[in-house]
Amino acid sequence: MKKFTLGSILLTSLILLAACGGGGESSVAANASGSKFPEKSIEIIVPYAAGGGTDTLARSFADLAKDNIGEPVTVVNKAGGGGAIGMQNGLSAKADGYTVSMVTVELLTLPHSGLAQFTHKDFLPVALLNEDAAAITVKADAPWNTIEEFIEAAKKEKLKVGNSGTGAIWHLAAAAFEKETGTTLNHIPFEGAAPATTALLGGHIDAVSVSPAEVATLVESGDFKVLAVMAEERVESLPEVPTLKERGIDLSIGTWRGLAVPKDTPADVVEKLEESFGETVQSEEFKATLDKLKLGYRYENGEGFTTLLEEQDKLFGDLIPSLNLN
Repeated sequence: MKKFTLGSILLTSLILLAACGGGGESSVAANASGSKFPEKSIEIIVPYAAGGGTDTLARSFADLAKDNIGEPVTVVNKAGGGGAIGMQNGLSAKADGYTVSMVTVELLTLPHSGLAQFTHKDFLPVALLNEDAAAITVKADAPWNTIEEFIEAAKKEKLKVGNSGTGAIWHLAAAAFEKETGTTLNHIPFEGAAPATTALLGGHIDAVSVSPAEVATLVESGDFKVLAVMAEERVESLPEVPTLKERGIDLSIGTWRGLAVPKDTPADVVEKLEESFGETVQSEEFKATLDKLKLGYRYENGEGFTTLLEEQDKLFGDLIPSLNLN
């Protein structure tokens, strides 16, 4: 019978351990930390139907991002619930960085409206891609040439301001404007921004609170004029139009689109996504895509995006319950 000494047993054990990669714990840790991330394609879940602005933006971004991330980036549409279904799908995905959610301002408005179980704190923001601020737009021949004149008039009479539907972002923007300026507006809902601007053109309402992109054609034609934008900085397409903040009104509100992952995603995976996606968002090719789509540009990294979410969450948390929309 063959005898095994203690030395031979230890030697055999070391050989077997080396053959297995030098130690199970370090190998598992490397995989869990995502140090080799990514090793396969990344999927972006868009919470709206194919063909819309958010979907078009996501697909344009994905096409450019693949070169910076080093793997294919695909888009999958999960529409429904005003964006709640798609964002919930992204949140329920494995927190490994291979499923990324395209989140919009509805990430904040849906929970405060009682229409979603999640909050922005369930996600880790990666990159803000775009922002379209609300703007107060009137007919070119309207008697108000400044936002101050409009506010003064709105304090004397209930001006009719059109929006894209009760509870939609442009309604919330007008309501926030009303609250910050001490005015009382007559909010007129329409089935989208387009019919609202048509009503303004026809003289049926006094103003709209939609984005600059949605009135751009009629501003260029000389039919409309924009009195102010609700943005942090002046809008590039309207350099002569002031922000509300310039006029002493501390309000920045509008729609935006960004990328986020579940909060339990490993830090180094988030860092890789943030770095690669940030390069894509800041590229001239991506900026040109936004120009073509007539969408506003704003980039923020994870930290800046988080700050935006926290600030606007407080805004909507106060605003939405006061509107008694339910």
